[in-house]
Amino acid sequence: MEFFAGSIEWARRVALLPGSFHPPTKAHEGLANAALDRVDAVVFVLPRAFPHKAYDEVSLADRLHMLAGLTAGERRLAVATSDGGLFIEMAREVRRCVTHIETPLVLCGRDAAERIVSWRYDADTSIERQRAEYRLLAASRDGAFQPPDSLAGFVETIEANWDEVSSTAVRQAIACGAEWRHLVPARIHAEVERLYSRSRLDSKKARSL
Repeated sequence: MEFFAGSIEWARRVALLPGSFHPPTKAHEGLANAALDRVDAVVFVLPRAFPHKAYDEVSLADRLHMLAGLTAGERRLAVATSDGGLFIEMAREVRRCVTHIETPLVLCGRDAAERIVSWRYDADTSIERQRAEYRLLAASRDGAFQPPDSLAGFVETIEANWDEVSSTAVRQAIACGAEWRHLVPARIHAEVERLYSRSRLDSKKARSL
């Protein structure tokens, strides 16, 4: 794990918030702030590759800069990249970087939590192994997550009210010329407008043909 902005060297209780941040939204910001009621610091983690999705319209460097703008001046927020795409890989990476932290929390929405507990893992990353290396903090999203009894103690839940806010909604609004700024933190409006403008993306697609 490589830190791009901020530091958690001082923290003991840490939550990781993985995502593609394509772009960062008020939902991401809200989830991080909600998690700060339970932890010392939250790290926005941008995996270099996800096991279930790809993105290429806006570069990794551009998304890191947006996150740096979002977290600027916030001591309890940090930004990092991860070589791994699985939650257990990110948990292992952060514990290698900061050995004194307690078992980390990984913050995600209900849909991601359901995917995590039902994913087909190999023996080294089985859900039983994951329970020993991190805990899941699942936020409500189109409903609350109901973990199976077998995962009691592994999954905690957190209330959130961001069902209508998503990176996809931002991109779609910009693409059709609709209002999008209410979905994105004000401090990164200019960067989001620059990176996701229809003219820029159309030009980039044309150059790739």
